[in-house]
Amino acid sequence: MRMEADRDSAPWWDGVDRGEVLLQQCADCGVKRFPARAVCNRCQGRKSVWVPAEGTGRIYSWIVNHQKFMPDVPVPYAVLCVRLDEGEHILMYGNLVEGDPTQITQGMRVEAVIVEGLVQWRPLSR
Repeated sequence: MRMEADRDSAPWWDGVDRGEVLLQQCADCGVKRFPARAVCNRCQGRKSVWVPAEGTGRIYSWIVNHQKFMPDVPVPYAVLCVRLDEGEHILMYGNLVEGDPTQITQGMRVEAVIVEGLVQWRPLSR
C-alpha cells in the first residue's frame, strides 16, 4: 500500500512513478538523505535537490512473515531494511520480491526494483 504524498515526499513518488529511485540531497552541504525532510540534519540547510540513487545496498535487518494477511501475497514473505550504498545513514524498507526468504543473510547484496508503484528488493545478481 502506498503512502499519500506530502510536500516533502511528492518528488520521491513522482520518481517512483517514472521508474526511478531518488534521494534528496542538501543543496548547501551535499549530504544525501532519505526519507525526505525539509531541513538537512548536517547543516540545517533548507534547500535540496533530488538525485538518482544507485538502487543497490546491503540487507541490514529483515523479518520473514509466515501469516497470510492479504490473499494475493504469497507466504512466507520478507520485509527488508536495506542500507543503501550511498551512505551508512540511508536506510530503505521494502519486500523481497525475488529469491528465497529463508536464505536471507545479513549484508546480502540487493537491488531496487519498482513493483506496482513501490520500491521493492531482489538479490543482486552481479
